[in-house]
Parts: sequence; C-alpha cells; structure tokens
Amino acid sequence: MRMGSKKPVLRSAGVMTAAAAACFFAAMVPGQAQAPAYKAPRTKEGLPNLNGIWQAMTTANWDLRAHAASQGPVLSLGAEFSVPPGPGVIEGDGQIPYLPEAAEQQKKNFADRLNLDPEVKCYMPGIPRAVYMPYPFQIIVSPKTVMIAYEFASAVREVNMGKPTEAPADSWMGWSSGHWEGDTLVVTVTDQIEKTWFDRVGDFHSDSLKVTERYTPRGPDTMMYEATIEDPKTFSRPWKISLPLYRHVEKNAELMEYKCSEFAEDVLYGKYRKKTAK
Repeated sequence: MRMGSKKPVLRSAGVMTAAAAACFFAAMVPGQAQAPAYKAPRTKEGLPNLNGIWQAMTTANWDLRAHAASQGPVLSLGAEFSVPPGPGVIEGDGQIPYLPEAAEQQKKNFADRLNLDPEVKCYMPGIPRAVYMPYPFQIIVSPKTVMIAYEFASAVREVNMGKPTEAPADSWMGWSSGHWEGDTLVVTVTDQIEKTWFDRVGDFHSDSLKVTERYTPRGPDTMMYEATIEDPKTFSRPWKISLPLYRHVEKNAELMEYKCSEFAEDVLYGKYRKKTAK
C-alpha cells in the first residue's frame, strides 16, 4: 500500500490492515454482513422440527403464472368468485414450457374448467397443488415417516424416509419418498394419476409426472417450498415453482374437518337423479 510516497507503509501488530478494516466496518453496518443460516430446532430424535400447521399465502391455486384480476367463471357470483391478481410462482421466465399439443389441451381445459377441474368435484388435489391451495395442512415428522395431512378433501400422504420403494399403483396423491439434506426435507413424488391439475386455469400433466419437493425452514414460523416439475410427455423441459409457507401460531390452530364431497354431489350425480313428472 502506498500513500503518496514510494516508501512502503509499515504495519505493526496494533495497526488494522485495509482488508481487516473492511471486514470490521461491514460487520458494523446493518445488511452488509452475511447473516448466519437459520438452524431449525430439533425433535427428540434429532430431526429438523417441521411439525406444525402450515399454509401458503399466494394466488397460485388460481393460476401459477403472473396474472391480473379477472371476472370469475360464474358471472352470477360477481366479485365473490372473481380471480384475485398474483405475481406468479414460476421461476425463470414465469411460463410453463408446454409441448405444442399440450398447450392446446390447456386452453381446452380452461374453456371447460367448471366441468373438468378436479377441485370442483372435491377430488384429492395431488402434488404440488395440495401445498398452495387456500387451506392449511399439517406436517408430522418421525424418523421413518413424515405424515402430511391436508384440510381439503381430508387428503393424506405418507413420505417414506427409508429406502425408496415402488408404488403399488398410481394414485391421486402419488408415491412419496424423502430424505434430509441438512435442514431441508427433500421429497420425490411419482406415480400420480394424470387427472390432477396444477391450478384452476387448466394447467395439467400426464402420468409421467415427477415432482421433487424441497421444504426449507427459514425462520421459526416460515419455510420456503420449491417444486421441480418433470414430465417429458407434456413439457419441453423441467420447470420450478417456489413460494413461502407460514406456520399457524394461534393457540387453537388445528386442521378442521372439511369433507367437501357432500358439496359436490350435485355436480357429480345431479344428472342421474330421477326427474319427477310435472
């Protein structure tokens, strides 16, 4: 270091170097230093404690993409069933990389969404949609299994934390195998039936869907959720969504009973009812 002189400046043990000074002042200025990574509390078995009731605060269930507010499909309900605006949860360019034929099918799904959307019929939502629907879900962590229970349709799934096994058959909620990467719960979901959707605008997949989820705690009551979606029959490349989850902290927090199937009876079976003569 030179200060207007050709002679080097001598440093003694009591003189701070430029690099050390920079580190010192960075530590003193808020926002300049790197905060230590959050360390989740542990269960009695020493596992990251993700136990609790969680919920997303997003409009992804209406549409994964960024979207403006719009009129809902049932005009007579006015604002009650309108679509709230949202910034989207898809990383990168914010779009879903459909293959050409799949993109056309999504448009058809949207046009007939009141008849085709599984949510209307109270069918189990599948993964990842179950995570960001406007209903809470509960995570229960144990060494061999992570249980996840959803309020909507009383859906439940078990995440096998041991050696991965093969699914006996395709199902609405798929087959989940998990492991820990530090504090992050990583879950691979396969063998979902092709009838589940990603949102209310008809975004869909085939029976080749593979979803890789990551649940990463970011604070005592917040967690980042990421899902990488792969389906070569439907999409030209893998794509990813990400959104925060929030733990319910109210004293009486619990999953309520929401067996929505009784509300869908007319949608499902109304056409089979015997019509009485006038």
